Amino acid sequence: MDKPNSVEQRKARESEQRRKDIIKAVRSLIRTGGAREITLRKVAEKAGFSTTVVYNLFQNKATLITQAMDSDLLDLVKTMRNSMDAKLPLLENIRRVGRAYVTFGMRHPDQYALVFMERRPHAPVESSRVEHGNSMQDPYAFACQLFVDLAATGAIPADQAEAMAQIYWEGLHGMVSLRLVFGDGEAWFEHDEFNRHLDALIDVLMTGILHRSQSTA
Repeated sequence: MDKPNSVEQRKARESEQRRKDIIKAVRSLIRTGGAREITLRKVAEKAGFSTTVVYNLFQNKATLITQAMDSDLLDLVKTMRNSMDAKLPLLENIRRVGRAYVTFGMRHPDQYALVFMERRPHAPVESSRVEHGNSMQDPYAFACQLFVDLAATGAIPADQAEAMAQIYWEGLHGMVSLRLVFGDGEAWFEHDEFNRHLDALIDVLMTGILHRSQSTA
C-alpha cells in the first residue's frame, strides 16, 4: 500500500502529465486554427480529458494559451543568452543577441508567431510559469538588463534604458514579422540578402540609439 507521501507524489506526477498533454493539445490547435479558435471544450476533446479536468488545471482560455507559450519563451531567452561571449564588449554582445533573436524567429516560425504575432486573450503575468521580470527566464527582461548594463557604462542615460530596449526589440521584431509574413519573394519590395540586411538593421538601430542618447544627455 502506498504511503501518504508517495500517493501525493504520484498524484502530482499524474497532474503534471495531464498539464503537459493539455498544453500539447493547445499548441496543436493553435497551429491549425489560431488562438481565437481555442475553447476549453476543444482542448479537452483534443487531449482526451473532460472539460472539468482542463478547467481545474487552467481555469480559463487565457491561462491555457499563456502556459502554452512558456517553453518558447524559455527557448528564446536561452538562445539569446548563449549568443553572448563574456570576452566581447557589451555593444557587440547586444548586437549578437539581436542576431540570435531574429534567427530564432526565422528558424521557429510557428513558435514565434504564437508568442509575438497571434492575437489572443491575455492572462495575468502570474499565470505563466515563466517568472515575469526574471532575466534568466523572461526574454524581454533579459533584453532590458542589457540596456541597463549599457547605461551603467555611460553610453545611454539610465532613465532611457528600458525605452531603448523596447526600440531595439521593436526593430528586430519588425524584420522577423515581415519576413515570416511575406517571405523573400514579396512583390512590393525586394529584400536584401538576409544576413547583410540583419547586420544593417542592427547597426542602424544601435547607431540611432547611441546618437539619440548622446544628443539628449
